[in-house]
Amino acid sequence: EYPEVPASGESTGSDMSDIENRYRKVFCSVFAVEDTALDSNLSYQEIPDWDSVGHMALMAALEDEFVIEMDIDDIIDFSSFEVGKTLLAKYGVSFA
Repeated sequence: EYPEVPASGESTGSDMSDIENRYRKVFCSVFAVEDTALDSNLSYQEIPDWDSVGHMALMAALEDEFVIEMDIDDIIDFSSFEVGKTLLAKYGVSFA
């Protein structure tokens, strides 16, 4: 349904890291956190800015970054940094 999101770099196997970097930059920008704060344990409401308002800002920023429109169920289910990767795959944003 959604086309594969192109990486902005060359297709030399660095596509995953480009998508990952873009994903991480969105989190850092929206929540004003360092990249080191982003790990598989990061989840909704674990950091002060990831409240309901921050969550919607994150969803809007991810939609803008990857030029997608997420379903409301996926927005609700987007409960952690890792879960987000799985949900974004439905929209052609591949981390693998």
